Amino acid sequence: MNSCNEEEVPMRLHSAVEYLLHSHSDQLRSIILSPDPKLHYPLFVDYAELMDADPPLARLVFANPTDYLRFFDQAAILAHKRVLKDMVSHEKGVEKKFIHVRFNVCGSPLEFPETFPTIGRVRVKHRGILLTLKGTVIRSGAVKMYEGQRTYQCKKCKHMFPLYPELETRNSITLPSICPSQRSNPCEGTKFLCIENTTVCHDYQEIKIQESTQVLGVGVIPRSILVILQDDLVDIVKAGDDVIITGILTAKWSPDLKDVRCDLGPILIANHVRKTNEMKLEIDIPDDVAMKFKQFWLDFRDTPLKGRNTILRGICPQVFGLFTVKLAVALTLIGGVQHVDASGTKIRGESHLLLVGDPGEWMLEAGALVLADGGLCCIDEFDSMREHDRATIHEAMEQQTISVAKAGLVTTLSTRTIVFGATNPKGHYDPDQPLSVNTALSGPLLSRFDIVLVLLDTKNPEWDAVVSSHILGEGEYGNGKQDEDLANIWSLSILRGYIGYVKKHFKPVLTKEAERVISNYYQLQRRSATHNAARTTVRMLESLIRLAQAHARLMFRNEVTRLDAIAAILCIESSMTISAIIDSIGNALHSNFTENPDEEYAKQEKLILEKLSLIDESPESNGLEGFN
Repeated sequence: MNSCNEEEVPMRLHSAVEYLLHSHSDQLRSIILSPDPKLHYPLFVDYAELMDADPPLARLVFANPTDYLRFFDQAAILAHKRVLKDMVSHEKGVEKKFIHVRFNVCGSPLEFPETFPTIGRVRVKHRGILLTLKGTVIRSGAVKMYEGQRTYQCKKCKHMFPLYPELETRNSITLPSICPSQRSNPCEGTKFLCIENTTVCHDYQEIKIQESTQVLGVGVIPRSILVILQDDLVDIVKAGDDVIITGILTAKWSPDLKDVRCDLGPILIANHVRKTNEMKLEIDIPDDVAMKFKQFWLDFRDTPLKGRNTILRGICPQVFGLFTVKLAVALTLIGGVQHVDASGTKIRGESHLLLVGDPGEWMLEAGALVLADGGLCCIDEFDSMREHDRATIHEAMEQQTISVAKAGLVTTLSTRTIVFGATNPKGHYDPDQPLSVNTALSGPLLSRFDIVLVLLDTKNPEWDAVVSSHILGEGEYGNGKQDEDLANIWSLSILRGYIGYVKKHFKPVLTKEAERVISNYYQLQRRSATHNAARTTVRMLESLIRLAQAHARLMFRNEVTRLDAIAAILCIESSMTISAIIDSIGNALHSNFTENPDEEYAKQEKLILEKLSLIDESPESNGLEGFN
């Protein structure tokens, strides 16, 4: 490939060479000035620019990428030789053996759904075209070496030609039936000789990407696909990375097993990989939406808890009630502010929630906590985890890292994630027994959860009547037009944007009043706790601060007021990890939204302040004075 003269290059390469020389001479020059001639160098081309410059060539790249991506690599070698030849004598350029053209389809028509489907919608019709898929890397294999090219010679006419491995047949090379020479009088030779020292080897890595659950409907299982990375693309992504990959869809035979039919599994041979991790960390909230958030709280200036409950109703609006659970979910998702104490120990800001009751549909997969770094990990059947996994999750939930020492590899992986866990009681739940006995989970593991809610479906005819009325009226609500006014119901997209906004813009600090409430509550818990529970109350204090900060964020402010501290206490009191001292918390499963939450809060505040010997303090403001 590298030894041929330009005059011998087929016409289909000529236009590619000219385009690269005209539009990408700077990249070619940069590659030439790199010192190592044995490395594989990428040359990045925007597909949209190629479409503008040479539409027929762009169409050929799309329709027949198997051949034309290889032609472009050859064209890059030829173009870089011409640039090298034209360079002045004092520039020390080095001829390169391997240059790979990488096509970025961003901003081009190839981003339309037909050529940019979700992984679950990949079909046979997508095979053989330039295809783009988006997903999250869930598995990253080791880098291996494979034979990517071998040169043969016809024994009859001495014509030399390269052959490439076929992934469909596990990288095997199939010899042609007759000589492929394109002469006027074909020799039609059938015997070929492998030329020594012509084997070209490539780095090779298999990864698996899975479609994002954010774009799927409820109950839809995310699909995955194998992706093959070669040469300069290997080791540029890791598990947990969000990526957009452009390549060629093909198939791979499953291993031969006796009496088992071989299947073809789809794989994507990557040409271009674009990481989008930075995009997910920054939630772009338009100014008009941010103004809606501010106006929302101005409208609820005198009844802030009514405004808060309006937001909470947007969490699973189809599910009736569950006020305590929805508040706990919101505070866990928002989280507190990470800080470092006087000893230098990092105190996490993320909160964790455990629900004890009937199962849901979440499953823990290998590496789930690492993949959820910076996000949320949902784990069902928490009690059925292996002992090794339980030991690992201690570190993941508290230190927010996982230490790996396996097969000679020693490393630490980041797990800055929120954990939503669900578990079942062992048999009938016995309220007279500790939570660790009912769930078969150890006390130290339970203490990692900021909130543990036990959802007991006790018989309550009045509650059943209210729930049935809600279900019957749900159809009428679904048929009506949903108002985008935030004073009514918050959609999932608005709710997600709001949580991202308050996490980014608010870092609440405790006021003196909030500190006194939290301090007195902690002291009261310490006096009522046994010696063995002393450590638990220390963790409870950390949880209380996190939840109070989360509530302040939920209320759109940078100060943790007494209201936030008391709201956090009510959440903690609902949890089964500590001894309740308020005795005013009902069944979390049957908790409902009240008509006048601000009036209800005034009663709860008085009760709590009496318990904490703070009843003589003057009432605090709702924290919205001076809000702009």
